[in-house]
Amino acid sequence: MRGKGRPAAAARCQLAGLLAVAVSAVGAFVVLALVLLPVGAGFWLLGPGARTLRSLSDRARDRAARWTGTHVAPAEPFAGDPSWSRYRRAGAILAAEGFWRDLVWAWLEPWIGGALVAIPLAFLWYGAFGALVQPFVWPLLGDDNWYAFVPVSDTATMLAALVLGIAFMAAGLLLAPPTLRLHARWTRLLLAVPRRAEMARRIAHLTDARAQVLDVQAAELRRIERDLHDGAQARLVSLGLTLDSATRLLDSDPAAARALLLEVGETAARALEDLRNLVHGIQPPVLADRGLGDAVRSLALDSFLDVHVEARLTGRLPSPVESAAYFAIGELLANAAKHAAAREVAIVLDHDGRRLRATVTDDGRGGADPAKGTGLRGLRRRLGSFDGVLTLHSPPGGPTTATLEIPCALSSPKTSSC
Repeated sequence: MRGKGRPAAAARCQLAGLLAVAVSAVGAFVVLALVLLPVGAGFWLLGPGARTLRSLSDRARDRAARWTGTHVAPAEPFAGDPSWSRYRRAGAILAAEGFWRDLVWAWLEPWIGGALVAIPLAFLWYGAFGALVQPFVWPLLGDDNWYAFVPVSDTATMLAALVLGIAFMAAGLLLAPPTLRLHARWTRLLLAVPRRAEMARRIAHLTDARAQVLDVQAAELRRIERDLHDGAQARLVSLGLTLDSATRLLDSDPAAARALLLEVGETAARALEDLRNLVHGIQPPVLADRGLGDAVRSLALDSFLDVHVEARLTGRLPSPVESAAYFAIGELLANAAKHAAAREVAIVLDHDGRRLRATVTDDGRGGADPAKGTGLRGLRRRLGSFDGVLTLHSPPGGPTTATLEIPCALSSPKTSSC
């Protein structure tokens, strides 16, 4: 982490320490619910407590990924249905392996995780006292005033304490990034799904994704057949009939034949346009020729919104991944214009060596919810066929940030201008 990132890492250590206190409180609440199960009151408390704890653990996973790039496999959602009784829902929570991992994390995080992030903070705060407080208060503290191993009794020893305080602060800043990474690994150790469970989930996910891909492919083939039948094919049939009529009129009525031939030219042009539109819907030429960065810039130029594109791609992505990301970003742009009443959209494309990450942020009214529409759910299904994910943050009032991630590798050197 660069020098300018060390203060941010120190601030994140401070935040992680404060959040550990909240985790401890929620963990205590869940334990109270477990203790009260025999008398019945625990059945009322367990559900809200377990869901709150899961929310905190999910945020811890997200912070580990955002702050250090450490991926922590998410836990399976709690089984349940609104029609279930509270007793059955409590039983499903108790049977969930992820619930017990969350609870162990809630009890160990304040002690071990909190102590871990406190190391650089101790250096920083103690160093800040020596550098920023000690020089002003040392005459008031008497002869027994010590700072670390320095007895502060005159100007010279005060300056020595000041230098030592600066050194402690520098040590705290240097320790913050590796401590944050170590804390993320600690989080992964406690919260990550076991390997066998993750493999079973992945197999089930890939099986479901394969079925969805086959369904999407079949629907796409039907769309292409329909567009060809209703568009280019119909025009070509009409063109053939018109040519036949023109051929019969060449000797008897050359003027009428000439008019029919002009109509043939117009019909051929319209058929060609239909074919171009069909091909554009399958794979836009700019995407095939220039890559994802320039293809998204083309989308931005076609949009009536004020769209800013920042592409940090240093190579070409696999063609299926480029196509999936292109159409996903196009749908997110359409949603921002149609549903969010946005005026500006920022798109950032990046690749961290393992996955493509595309972030689309609009200044619309927010409140987007995949549960209320089929568009975002369809996006998630299509990205799921590439083992990709779509994360949506859309509080009421905005802004809305949609982040899609697709595991892939960069291949050939870039051909676009991004």
